[in-house]
Amino acid sequence: MSGHGTPIPMTSQACGPLTGEAHVPGDKSISHRSLILGAMAVGETRITGLLAGEDVLDTAKAMRAFGAEVTDHGGGEWSVQGVGVGGFAEPDNVIDCGNSGTGVRLIMGAMATTGITATFTGDASLNKRPMARVTDPIALFGAQSVGREGGRLPMTIVGAANPVPVRYVVPMPSAQVKSAVLLAGLNAPGQTVVIEKEATRDHTERMLAGFGATITTEATDEGRVITLTGQPELKPQTIVVPRDPSSAAFPVCAAVITPGSDVLVPNIGLNPTRAGLFATLREMGADLVYENEREEGGEPVADLRARFSPDLKGIEVDPARAASMIDEYPVLSVVAAFAKGNTVMKGVKELRVKESDRIEAMASGLRANGVDVDEGEDWWTVIGLGHGNVPGGATCASHLDHRIAMSFMILGMATQNPVSVDDGGPIATSFPIFEPLMDALGAKITRTSA
Repeated sequence: MSGHGTPIPMTSQACGPLTGEAHVPGDKSISHRSLILGAMAVGETRITGLLAGEDVLDTAKAMRAFGAEVTDHGGGEWSVQGVGVGGFAEPDNVIDCGNSGTGVRLIMGAMATTGITATFTGDASLNKRPMARVTDPIALFGAQSVGREGGRLPMTIVGAANPVPVRYVVPMPSAQVKSAVLLAGLNAPGQTVVIEKEATRDHTERMLAGFGATITTEATDEGRVITLTGQPELKPQTIVVPRDPSSAAFPVCAAVITPGSDVLVPNIGLNPTRAGLFATLREMGADLVYENEREEGGEPVADLRARFSPDLKGIEVDPARAASMIDEYPVLSVVAAFAKGNTVMKGVKELRVKESDRIEAMASGLRANGVDVDEGEDWWTVIGLGHGNVPGGATCASHLDHRIAMSFMILGMATQNPVSVDDGGPIATSFPIFEPLMDALGAKITRTSA
């Protein structure tokens, strides 16, 4: 049974050229952070281009529950009347974060140093995901947590009434954990220091600086050292959310593998901690071009043109790039199926604890569609068949995972036989306009009977 309701089976089949402009939704990572930091500022923050997917809407509801005034003005225009750092009120009810690991972990961090208590839950997928990676570091500030076995939701967090600053080395590459600690550090006195051995997406650091926090980043032998001075008064901002590179990945990869395609994706965020997929595709021989490169709101953006690329080759993806494209490996594995030779992906253990075990989910589905895959605990290899040679024809399990469902829909656009998923409903959590957007480009995705 789906965590979001009745399953929505979907089927994708080979189509003609994909052409036109793909106006993908706003960046999910920046949307979450805009709402949370807007709620922690004093005054009104205005947000344009917010992603209205279920994950972000759940974060908006959570900020209201903590006392902020969050208003949807329509057309992606939102405002947040903040309550200030340390100003969160105690919620009256359980905070339901739906499917969003980013939302729940960042919110836990944001409230951990305020003397209030909140209980968090989510859907069936989120309630299986590990939360100790956040509850361990916020305990150093003085917060307490009680959850299910294995540190899983539902979970109650008792915020620290008298928080202390911390120095924390992030044990795995995780922007969520780093961000949770920094958000907790906002209401702790003195300086909170976060050290990450591998750089991860830096939207939180950029946005904290934009809101007026004193934050520095230094590359050292120890790693990337981020120092935040606590208890600032955050100033409200006007934020233009760039379009999400993780969502752009789907029309871009579809164009690369579908004959005759030429797709333009405008206003894509190209933050260097997020753009690893596009660099990887280029190394494989994909025809990708950046047009009109510029900067908006402190984030680099460009219009990205993707064209059909018949001579893709398998490569070994640089493991150091993993953190900058961790969410894009599922759809990269689809492109790899149409390349000639092996595509090797290492240092990707984090994929095992996403909305699903994404390595297992993609490996099983690709094998069912005639593509050989080797895998280990933190690596996998797709044995590419070359363009036109992928059989398809199978129904794949989405495991309540939006990126798995969309990846298999992209696969079906260039296979010999249609590809189906048992449930495409979770797609709405991050890309609610996926079906009409792909349909407008020329894809053939249909909802089918269960």
